[in-house]
Amino acid sequence: MSASHLPVERADFDQVMVPTFAPAAFIPVRGQGSRVWDQSGRELVDFAGGIAVNVLGHAHPALVEALTEQAQQLWHISNIFTNEPVLRLAKKLVAATFADRAFFCNSGAEANEAAFKLARRYAHDRHGPEKCEIIAALNSFHGRTLFTVTVAGQPKYSDGFGPKIQGITHVPYNDLEALKAAISDKTCAVVLEPIQGEGGVLPAEQAYLEGARELCSAHDALLIFDEVQCGMGRTGSLYAYMDYGVTPDILTNAKGLGGGFPIGVMLTTNAVAKYFSVGVHGTTYGGNPLASAVAERVLDIVNTPEVLGGVKSRHEQFKARLLEIGQHYGIFTEVRGAGLLIGCVLAEAWKGKAKDFFDASEKEALMILQAGPDVLRFTPSLIISEADIDEGLSRFERAVARVVKA
Repeated sequence: MSASHLPVERADFDQVMVPTFAPAAFIPVRGQGSRVWDQSGRELVDFAGGIAVNVLGHAHPALVEALTEQAQQLWHISNIFTNEPVLRLAKKLVAATFADRAFFCNSGAEANEAAFKLARRYAHDRHGPEKCEIIAALNSFHGRTLFTVTVAGQPKYSDGFGPKIQGITHVPYNDLEALKAAISDKTCAVVLEPIQGEGGVLPAEQAYLEGARELCSAHDALLIFDEVQCGMGRTGSLYAYMDYGVTPDILTNAKGLGGGFPIGVMLTTNAVAKYFSVGVHGTTYGGNPLASAVAERVLDIVNTPEVLGGVKSRHEQFKARLLEIGQHYGIFTEVRGAGLLIGCVLAEAWKGKAKDFFDASEKEALMILQAGPDVLRFTPSLIISEADIDEGLSRFERAVARVVKA
């Protein structure tokens, strides 16, 4: 029996996979646009978008074309050599952002790992080994390597793995006074998400990011923006820092950059990049031709007035209907976020029950997300149609009714 015809079912996951995930009860097998079909042929509306990854939906013809064309030419060549797609992608990202240089990898965690290492090397070479402290926000998320879970302020992800990386300080998010009290001449970097994604879809306040920029400049510390989730058009700008008018020294992105194909990037300036040299950091697959060709096409499509402007109008459509649903059923205290990164904060009576709404949505053939136990999260395709939004929100309202009336 060929591999493609080996029958599998959801129960097989619990038998053969390391139990680091608890996937939904169904297995998606095909997607088109903002619709997904499972093994039984059931059609679902996708408001999850692969957790902010599928910015152009499923099987977008331009991405299929880019992947197919590149697959017939060159897949992998290693970083002993460079390749044309990665150089085109780098030039376009540099032209579109504050950055002068790009480092490509395979995920958001890898992009953040590179950023944290670069920040420490920058400070080490300029000031000495004492300047190594990284300040991050409580309840943040930066990946699952040992370094990144230590930097993120969530013990549930970092405890139980032995000694943690030292020199990490955590402060409350959006608390500028706490950041002022924590930063010192030993600080090499402050790392922040412009919108905390996993932490509950919580946007940074304007004054907070402006203050962080001023403090970092005063202490010769690097300001790192983790835009793994909120970048690549998700907020209605190419990157969220553009919404705030606050420029970081390093920016990380992944998820939406590849539109579903694994790729990550660390963007920075010449002044910072020069503290990395050959052999100091690297990756086997980072910037490979396949991933780079797809990401280049994603960037070409997303970084247009039509797509970015459409994100803002779709946000209004989502928010208006979600507020109506929340008010009618009394389940939300707030609908927050930006663009198509939207969080609905559950009211006191429903605290801790986000999973109930997730499960009920699946029963109504709708894919949504949680952002912790108290927040429902929506990260659909940036080009989802108005009709699919309407249909998905109708299904969501039925799901809410299921939970409320249970």
